Amino acid sequence: MSWKWEYAFGAEEAARTAPADFLAAVARKADELVRAAEALHIHGRAYEGVDPKGGNVDVAGGMFTYQVVVRSERIYVVQITWLGY
Repeated sequence: MSWKWEYAFGAEEAARTAPADFLAAVARKADELVRAAEALHIHGRAYEGVDPKGGNVDVAGGMFTYQVVVRSERIYVVQITWLGY
């Protein structure tokens, strides 16, 4: 599997102070997004279209915002928001 996810921009910094259980929930959902993107874009590196719109995902304790970059075969988590619930 060449598709992966990673934190980008300020999300990496925010992840350093977020609780471990919240980060685990983010990782589980990001893994799901990776599997879906890989199934949808089988030949990702050869993709010539416009990248699909990212979105927001609710997880236990907060949410995160992501962007899909097909030619890089990456899901970028660009913002995480821990609400503390």
